[in-house]
Amino acid sequence: MLNDRKQKYEKEKMADSTNSGNSNEEKSDEHLDVRLNHCLAYVLHTSGTTGIPKIVRVPHACIVLNIQHFRVLFEITQEDVLFLASPLTFDPSVVEIFVALSSGACLLIVPTSVKVLPSKLAAVLFSHHRVTILQATPTLLRRFGSQLIKSTVLSASTSLRVLALGGEAFPSLTVLKSWRGIDNKTQIFNIYGITEVSSWATFYRIPEQFLNSTLKSELPVPLGFPLLGTVVEVRDTNGFTIQEGRGQVFLGGRNRVCFLDDEMTVPLGMMRATGDLVMVKDGEIFFLGRKDSQIKRHGKRLNIELVQQVAEGLQQVESCAVTWYNQEKLILFLVSKNDLVKEYIFKELQKRLPSHAIPDELLLIDSLPFTSHGKIDVSELNKIYLNYLNLKSECKLNGKEELWGKLQYLWKSILNLSEDPLKVPDESLFLNSGGDSLKSIRLLNEIEKLVGTSVPGLLEIILSSSILEIYNHVLQTVFPDEDLVFSKNYATKRKFSDINQEETSGGSLHQKSVMTLSCDNELTAFTAVSRGSQILSLNTKFLTKLGLCSSAHSSELISQTNIQNVKSLNPSALTGKSKDPSHVAEVSEEGTYVIAAKKMELHVRWRSDTGKCVDASPLVVIPAVDKSSATVYIGSHSHRMMAVDLHSGKVKWEQILGDRIESSACVSKCGNFIVVGCYNGLVYVLRSNSGEKYWMFPTEDAVKSSATMDPTTGLLYIGSHDQHAYALDIYKKKCVWKLKCGGTVFSSPCLSLIPQHLYVATLGGHLLAINPATGNRVWKHSCGKPLFSSPRCCLQYVCIGCVDGNLLCFTHFGEQVWQFSTSEPIFSSPCASASEQEIFFGSHDCFIYCCNMKGHLQWKFETTSRVYATPFAFRYQEGDSGMLLAAASTDGKLWILDSKSGRLQSVYELPGEVFSSPVIWESMLLIGCRNNYVYCLDLLGGYHI
Repeated sequence: MLNDRKQKYEKEKMADSTNSGNSNEEKSDEHLDVRLNHCLAYVLHTSGTTGIPKIVRVPHACIVLNIQHFRVLFEITQEDVLFLASPLTFDPSVVEIFVALSSGACLLIVPTSVKVLPSKLAAVLFSHHRVTILQATPTLLRRFGSQLIKSTVLSASTSLRVLALGGEAFPSLTVLKSWRGIDNKTQIFNIYGITEVSSWATFYRIPEQFLNSTLKSELPVPLGFPLLGTVVEVRDTNGFTIQEGRGQVFLGGRNRVCFLDDEMTVPLGMMRATGDLVMVKDGEIFFLGRKDSQIKRHGKRLNIELVQQVAEGLQQVESCAVTWYNQEKLILFLVSKNDLVKEYIFKELQKRLPSHAIPDELLLIDSLPFTSHGKIDVSELNKIYLNYLNLKSECKLNGKEELWGKLQYLWKSILNLSEDPLKVPDESLFLNSGGDSLKSIRLLNEIEKLVGTSVPGLLEIILSSSILEIYNHVLQTVFPDEDLVFSKNYATKRKFSDINQEETSGGSLHQKSVMTLSCDNELTAFTAVSRGSQILSLNTKFLTKLGLCSSAHSSELISQTNIQNVKSLNPSALTGKSKDPSHVAEVSEEGTYVIAAKKMELHVRWRSDTGKCVDASPLVVIPAVDKSSATVYIGSHSHRMMAVDLHSGKVKWEQILGDRIESSACVSKCGNFIVVGCYNGLVYVLRSNSGEKYWMFPTEDAVKSSATMDPTTGLLYIGSHDQHAYALDIYKKKCVWKLKCGGTVFSSPCLSLIPQHLYVATLGGHLLAINPATGNRVWKHSCGKPLFSSPRCCLQYVCIGCVDGNLLCFTHFGEQVWQFSTSEPIFSSPCASASEQEIFFGSHDCFIYCCNMKGHLQWKFETTSRVYATPFAFRYQEGDSGMLLAAASTDGKLWILDSKSGRLQSVYELPGEVFSSPVIWESMLLIGCRNNYVYCLDLLGGYHI
């Protein structure tokens, strides 16, 4: 370590020039040899985010210079508290650790479970431990949210003396100023470097006058001055150092050298290319972007030239260009051959591009601007977009009439009704007009972009109310002093006046049963299989005789947990009399079965036309007496509920309900009834053998939720868009209780028998635990974002996916244990493995994920489209000790993966989009498709006995 006097001298010396020393003097014929004793401090891998992944071996001499300089630069004392913000796989962590330890300061190490909760992390850092030095990426800071940053991190009373942001593009000064509280005195630094010259290379302290200025500033923040021992050069395309103009950054210094990949020796003073393009102006260096046009968007690498190539391939496009505006928005500029509808282009791009490559905005222009060299002028395109933004802000809503007009336009464009010249009727409902969950989020984003602010509760209104009610809701937020508008013929709360009165007569809320049915006297023994590997065996002895029932559950059932040990739930595979379900697999393994390495294939066994899109998931019911008469129950948008023979595909019965069906069917405790929700607000109870309507229970809004049955009481639990959860006794034909849940209940309730909790999620972002017997709320957690995913119970935990891209895990007492982050919304419901040691789910980022019960990623598999469906874990052969996982992506592809490794076993593409979830029994996979068919596919070949 250098003494303090020399540190001060070096600091002053470096401030005089962007080159700390003469670069020619630094370069010598001397070499550093990796084989020298005590040469290396650590070895790490680059992520490949900004280029090709590399192995980097870092000498002590290279990183110590960073530690020395930061101690002086940040004026570290024994009174300081530094937060270890970086993971140990990211080299800034070395600087954080040793700056603290070499100064006698405190190093604060926070568990991951706290790091992932921004509000809790802020309290730990700035209230409990009074952190004074924070080195972080802008992304980590943004996770706190602007409000928390302003009120806590950068408030007037904050403990934070120094905030050093690096590793990503530095925020604009305008954004930075918006984050600072009044009278905040935190010193803010822009630090820059690359792992190949570990760790940091330059620093720039944002002047106080810039931060305190009230003038709007779009000036970029310079990279600043070299750190101790570092040489910074900017070279043109010919390799010559330049003092003015555009070039690539090169970094080095006599001791600022590392070994890359298989290098054994490197020259002292060697300069490394960064791949970063900069502009040198008036002696200052400004970052422009990556040389290779690679950007990181939604957590994934993207070459923007790919977007341009795909767009240019569209028949209607004459020419186009793509820009990465302010490193935060992907903008597509189009010159069209004829009149184009933006919605059409977006739709075509969604078919051809992954989700992270879809542009944020599309601008139609007359011609592309070019430079004098004949290349597309990106700076001119950015000016065009800036003018567009300014024009848009000037044209912001002048009153409620303009809001109504623009809402009508957004409604039509998102629902592909742009060519319809007629005004959208006041009573129009989004879901009934062709909308779905994905389009509703897009409408939400467009409305909030239009009004320039977030509109609390808007998503629920979009999904459950008329366009007039949506307008009134937005009006209250944007123009709070305006009077609300009401249609003369339409009540503000939806009443299902179009429901056939005959359907509800004889089935009121507390109507006494016309036909007395004793659940105990008319039992049908069966096994029911539904999405997410949920298995229910009732009223049958063939499993309990084999000791397969856990003592934690009723003696007459195997509750809705995984029993995949049984040859895909096929009882014929069982031998022996173990009391532990896990031993069933061991019995089979004692045989002489040989598993071949060849991958399996999927072939269509049968398909059945339902008349319209099938978004519901299949329910398979297998009678214990005659397993060959197993039935698949499923509904569709055609209002048709069907019962189909599992083995032949022959339709046993059809029943036309009052509206569209997206709810998946549920079987009653006695096995004699099927329960399903409908868009007309009714919950239908149908006889399982004939489809005859037995009882219709009315809610006050659409029912997309799927029912859950309590095997101990026979009660059915279901949610509605009317924001209530219901407990229904279908035998007495009455509602036992209903509970207002604080938001639309879109997903399906989940029942835990130990403890006895019913879990219900809402689009208002609430997860509720309810006493299933009384309907009283046990606890509630507010996630802040809509919950489309259904909760999933395990012995210890309950898990659920959120629109903010997080999978959340709670104890049964409502304490959040962990959260796992993906880069896009999670609509998929979690599925647990048979051992309940792993959880599987999909995300809109196109990945299928496997996490362990500590929230750690085990593997992830990239599909070709968003994953909306719930996966299904199963065992293919009784002699196979490994488990498989079936999943579906929205582009119609079915994926069979090894559940332990995530390796692909098979893939099959259906001729339509898929929002239904797969269900597997024996070697058959059932799933619905938006081409109007329900499919049964055989899992063939691959593994043989």
